[in-house]
Amino acid sequence: MCSAAARLSSVPDKRFDWSHSPSTRDLGIGPVRWLSRFGVGDCVWEKSGMKLAVSGKGGVGKTTVTALLARRLVERGRKVLAVDADPDANLAEALDFPSPESIVPIAEMKHLIAERMGTQPGAVGAYFKLNPTVDDLPAKHCLEHQGVKLIVMGMVRQGGAGCACPENTFLKALLGHILLGPDEDVLVDMEAGLEHLGRGTTSSVDGLVVVVEPGLRSLATLSRIRRLAADIGLTRCWPVANKVASDQERTFLSEHMADGNFAGWLPFSEKVTAAGRGCGTLAEVEGRLWEGVDSLLDKIQADLDSCGANPEDGHSSAIR
Repeated sequence: MCSAAARLSSVPDKRFDWSHSPSTRDLGIGPVRWLSRFGVGDCVWEKSGMKLAVSGKGGVGKTTVTALLARRLVERGRKVLAVDADPDANLAEALDFPSPESIVPIAEMKHLIAERMGTQPGAVGAYFKLNPTVDDLPAKHCLEHQGVKLIVMGMVRQGGAGCACPENTFLKALLGHILLGPDEDVLVDMEAGLEHLGRGTTSSVDGLVVVVEPGLRSLATLSRIRRLAADIGLTRCWPVANKVASDQERTFLSEHMADGNFAGWLPFSEKVTAAGRGCGTLAEVEGRLWEGVDSLLDKIQADLDSCGANPEDGHSSAIR
């Protein structure tokens, strides 16, 4: 362990209490933007990879957006772990993984979950562990294709079990462990709700990317997701306008945006539609769509860098 106190190099004599896990603390320089790397006799803090959850109304294209972000991050030289936490799991297909239909979601690995939770498969109302061992699972159940690592979580649909069933507790513990990884960018493709992000994992997520299409129902979903996110402590949100086909649709979205501005604009793409029919892949989409993805990533990264900076000088500082 490092010394009892550490100091920001650019803020003389500013000290922090390291008595809690450093990877989950807000160090006064932005939430969870720093993770520890221990040396001999001192402690060096480095930026972690960004952790983003992607949500939105069904059908708005959040899985497509997740896949586009993942591909672009890999092209930028980043290590990327994509997590499919949507019960209608098709992120593997969007990322052009071979034989995606053969991938078994972790939620369906009943015997594995029972073993780690100390229960019988499918048990309801039984006692179970609240802190199961999950640290070895990402490496064992992670697939990789074209530079993107993928874990398919799935979702528990078990009548009467509720959110406190062993399976959901296990999935939340696993997702929390994944999100605390230091050096990978993590993209979580979620369902419209925020069930996977309970209070125990939100401290590990940098923010929420909410995908919106031109339409009032999609904008209403954005407002609900923002309220839900705020209720569980997720205050950073990047709304993304997707499938924008005309200036009229862009004007419509801008005029009906209830709070703030869009962080990114992604144009409608015939090639994305064709990829959804199995005719081509997302790697073949038009350059103007990639420009929108680049602009969105730059915005997110700039916001995170700003939050992770020392507020007195606006720049990131190593902690020793």
